[in-house]
Amino acid sequence: MAFHSTPSAAHFRLNAFAGVWDGEERIAASAWTSEGKASAALSGETLFGGFFLEQRYRQTRDGAVSFEARNVFGFDASDQSYKLYQFDSAGFAPPSPASGEWNGNELVLMKTSPRGRQRAAFAFDNEDCYRMGVSFSPAGSDTWQEVVSGIYRRAPSTSSNLS
Repeated sequence: MAFHSTPSAAHFRLNAFAGVWDGEERIAASAWTSEGKASAALSGETLFGGFFLEQRYRQTRDGAVSFEARNVFGFDASDQSYKLYQFDSAGFAPPSPASGEWNGNELVLMKTSPRGRQRAAFAFDNEDCYRMGVSFSPAGSDTWQEVVSGIYRRAPSTSSNLS
């Protein structure tokens, strides 16, 4: 197959998530879990020359892994929107991706499933710090409930600068 294209600036915008990150999170009480604090470790890696970014996410509460996810971000040129496919330890297969756009330094993505609507917002304070907020509206409801919020900082480089 000879088809070949190159990622656009819109694709490369997702590189903001690349690298290794440490996070502090606040978990809201929900049908899935109790209220509390958590820590998170994330790593983001570009795929296929920059068309996609895979993010690995691990949340820890009380010394044990409480939630894990693999997030695949992309840009869909056909509708000019960003997409997020999430596969996680809750086990639900995503029927469709979350979809949205950047508004300044904030990427907002919405997803609808049989359980309801989910909104995820990623706001970059700068290239080394971003905030995430996830909220959920149950099917048949117009009320939004916070699920998790966090602040993530780029992890210090573990490589030596000595040469």
